[in-house]
Amino acid sequence: MASPLRSLLLLLVVLAMAWAATPKQGPRMLGAPEEADANEEGMQRVLDFAVSGYNKGNNDAYHSHIIQVVRARKQLVARVNYFLEVEMGRTTCTKSQPNLTDCPFHDQPHLMRKALCSFQIYSVPWKGTHSLTKFNCKNA
Repeated sequence: MASPLRSLLLLLVVLAMAWAATPKQGPRMLGAPEEADANEEGMQRVLDFAVSGYNKGNNDAYHSHIIQVVRARKQLVARVNYFLEVEMGRTTCTKSQPNLTDCPFHDQPHLMRKALCSFQIYSVPWKGTHSLTKFNCKNA
């Protein structure tokens, strides 16, 4: 049986090795926006919320979907602020259609439409609430 001192030394060695293996970046500012993975579960909910807000906020007859996430950042404060830059594209599904899961993008030049959008979303995940605080789009 290992002595308590030997167990403590082993723990310290493991912690020191883990600390040495972590990549060194500049000091991280507490509460500063940081890059986020667009594929994480919470980010997917926020992206869906952003797309829904975009589609509700425009008077286009067609739904739009994300072509690509250009940049995703989040800021952890008393809530979570998400800063998203996405490329949106117009789909072939009209807003009157109920099933939007398989909507391809328009391929006819006169119906194609792309936009580069910036969204800022305020989220309180533990309450399940989101609100779109800023959004701006320009034709791409």
